[in-house]
Amino acid sequence: MTALRTPGTGCPWDLEQDFASIAPYTIEEAYEVADAISRGDMDDLCDELGDLLLQVAFHAQMANERGAFDFGDVVTAVTSKMIRRHPHVFGDERGRDVAAVNQAWNEIKAEEKRARAERRAARGLPPERDAKRTLDGVSLGAPALTRAVKLQDKAARVGFDWPKTGMVIDKIREEIDEVEVEIINGDREAAAGEVGDLLFALANLARHLGVDPEAALRGTNDKFVRRFSHIEDELANEGRTPEQASLDEMEALWQAAKGKE
Repeated sequence: MTALRTPGTGCPWDLEQDFASIAPYTIEEAYEVADAISRGDMDDLCDELGDLLLQVAFHAQMANERGAFDFGDVVTAVTSKMIRRHPHVFGDERGRDVAAVNQAWNEIKAEEKRARAERRAARGLPPERDAKRTLDGVSLGAPALTRAVKLQDKAARVGFDWPKTGMVIDKIREEIDEVEVEIINGDREAAAGEVGDLLFALANLARHLGVDPEAALRGTNDKFVRRFSHIEDELANEGRTPEQASLDEMEALWQAAKGKE
């Protein structure tokens, strides 16, 4: 990456990139890793992890050019962080269960944040974005469903959460009713807002069930592609396309594909 970013002898494309232009590729590569995992394809996973690692090297090199940090600093920082946040592994605090580990993790993170603020102040750097509110610090760049769960998790830590899963399901039913009302009213903007509320409630249900809603939806997307491909293949065997078939015919083929699975 140093060679690629060297003026005069490097790659013109790599040289013109900056953090903002590379960020979308970083996100895309993370999704490619998740896709390889969902398919259980270890060959692809190896390749995609390499592509993701390249993104880290790219950002680190650009930071190094600014004199901010380099790749070694990134590795050192995360190594120190993992040791610090796992005193039950690398320290003397043995015998913790999962709940105790999670509590300690959050306490250590809070202490790290305080120490980071003190370091920035000592170096004359501006303070980071105000993180005094409960929901501050959840990345705006995260996928919407993932961000919803993170926001709900933070709110739950201060007691703002449904105590029972059944109450979340009741909320989902309420949101569905509100979507229907806006559909009847013909208000598309209001309906869009209610659909958002419904998706947020569904993400909350997934959180209560210990399910990653983003992964669950990816799985359903894959299932939809697989079953619709079956419809197309069966119709192609008859010399037809989906446009030439009725909805009832396609539904029957869908159910056949579902039965095979």
